[in-house]
Order: sequence, then C-alpha cells, then structure tokens
Amino acid sequence: MTDPTTIANDQNPAPDAALLDSIRRWGCELGFQAVGFTGIELSQHQDYLAKWLAAGYHGQMDWMARHGDKRSRPEALVPGTCTVITARMDYLPEGADPETVLACADKAYISRYALGRDYHKLMRARLAKLAKQIETQLGRGQYRAFVDSAPVLERALAENAGLGWIGKNTMLLNDKAGSWFFLGEIYTNIPLPADPPQETEHCGSCHACLDVCPTDAFTAPWVLDARKCISYLTIEHDGAIPEALRPAMGNRIYGCDDCQLVCPWNKFAQRTAEPDFAPRHGLDDIDLLDCFSWDEPTFLARTEGSAIRRIGYERWRRNVAIALGNAASSTAIKTALALALEDPSDMVREHVQWALAQHR
Repeated sequence: MTDPTTIANDQNPAPDAALLDSIRRWGCELGFQAVGFTGIELSQHQDYLAKWLAAGYHGQMDWMARHGDKRSRPEALVPGTCTVITARMDYLPEGADPETVLACADKAYISRYALGRDYHKLMRARLAKLAKQIETQLGRGQYRAFVDSAPVLERALAENAGLGWIGKNTMLLNDKAGSWFFLGEIYTNIPLPADPPQETEHCGSCHACLDVCPTDAFTAPWVLDARKCISYLTIEHDGAIPEALRPAMGNRIYGCDDCQLVCPWNKFAQRTAEPDFAPRHGLDDIDLLDCFSWDEPTFLARTEGSAIRRIGYERWRRNVAIALGNAASSTAIKTALALALEDPSDMVREHVQWALAQHR
C-alpha cells in the first residue's frame, strides 16, 4: 500500500460497481463486519466542529483544532482523495458483565474497548491488507489507511457511507449492531460509487444516554462537553481532575461506557469473534486494590500491547486513587491509600489525600 504525502487523482475510468461487492467480501474475510463507500463532502459537519471547538468543549485536546480544516476536508489531509472507504469492526468481548462490575464499588471498571489488544495497530494492519488487495485488483491507485491516527471525521464519514447515524450521545449507531464497534478509513484517489448515506436518525424521543451520564457531560442532544466526560478525564486529561467531578466517577478508572450500556439499540450488538479483543490479565473483573498495588514495571507489563498504556503509570494511579475514594470504606483501602501518601508524584499524592478524606 502506498503512503505518499500527496496523491494525484486517478484519471482512469471509474471501476464498475461489482468491485464494491468484492471489497466488502475481502473486508469480511479480514474481520470487518461492514464496509461502506462515500465521497468527501463534509461541510455540514465542518460547521458543527467549528462551533464545538469555539465553545471550548475539546478541553486540553488542542490537536482537535491544530489541523485547521483537514479534519473536515479529506482532500486537504491527503491531496487527490475523492473516495473514502470506511470499515466497521465489532469489539464487545465475552467476559464479566459490565453493569455488574460497575455496581461493585471495589471493582475497577475499564471501558470494554480497552480490555484486549490495542485496536489501532490491529485495524490499521487489516485496512492496509484490504487496500493492497484493491490496488492489486485494479493495478493502480493510491491509498492511505487511518484508525484514530490523523484528523479524520470518522463518524461523519461512516454516516455518509450508510453505516449508521450519529446518536444523541455522539456515537455512531447502527440498527443491527448498536454502537460497540471501531471505525477505520481508507482514503483513495480511485473514484468509487458511493453508498446511499444514512439520512435519518432513529433515536426518536429517547434520551437515556443523556440522563445516565454520571457527570452531566452532555449540554444538549448531540453536544458533548469533553471537559466533563469521564473518558476524557481518565484518558486525555493530564492534570488534576476537578474535585467536583471525582465523586461521580465512581469506579471508572479508564473510560466510561454508561451511554452505550443504556442505549436500546445495543440489544442488537453482537459479541466479537476477534480473539485479540478478549480481556487480558482479568481486566474485565479486577479489584481496585489489585490495580493500585501495581508498581510501574507491573503496569507496563500488564498493559503491553494495550490502549491503556498510553495514559502512563502516573495517570493510572491518579484514576485508581479516585475510585478507591469512592469505594466503601475498609481497612485495606485506607491502608493502601495511607501508604501511597509517599508516592513520588505530586498529582498522585493530591488525589490520594482526597480519597483518604472520603473515608473519614
């Protein structure tokens, strides 16, 4: 698969629609549950993004604004792009019931997408294989694959490709698969027939996702203030977490799935058959005190090949300390927190002090 800085638009005649069926079949063979095709028009979503950024809802995620209009103009990110191939891969694994774990205050809740192998590398490698098959079949064209690795409006592109609609919780929803899935894209200069876009949303009057959010991070349907979102706070935010939000975080130490757990459409979600997404090291049902007992080498060993490693050991300790502060009091928890008052990190010590105060 070629990976140029710029790609010139391929001037040869467009392939016939039969190729799309072949690409979908190849995608299925590579582990994707759906493949769609769309053009590059995203002006409506560009306006929404501009307003969202202007409101400051992206918090510390400065990279959301850093790339200008490349996020909403695929041809600005990869010149010559005229078609986007978007693919869906289901990730919900077998394992401990997430709602049961959430209800057990001494357990650590980790977002279900992060229990197994890091999806970025896995999906990018599969998309690269798919692109290579297309290139081999056509004998021409240039392609670049993306999986959360560049400024790409993946949900908007997937909606335009007919893979679902953007729900009130800002997730992409599918009427046959719910929302427990990853998305990835291939940008190409080969003109391919576009699939019909998803033109209607099917959330109706339901607002369960908005009501269940522990920190009230939704300012309105389809509008998420990331600065209050637990996924943002536990993963992207690199400083002290605002005290007012800590009690609502409960035992969520990496990400949050609440808005997906209550979504009625997720009754149609299928468990993944991808072995790399199976939980590792018992992370689907692990005690908070076990997580807090890890030294840094243990953290690095247990999170090798996992998306969790990207937050680093310090933020891991910060997140677990908050969860321990929200847990039911016990001698074991207070002892562990008291020992952590000697942690070398100022940030960790601050959150440990707060957690201990909750047990007084």
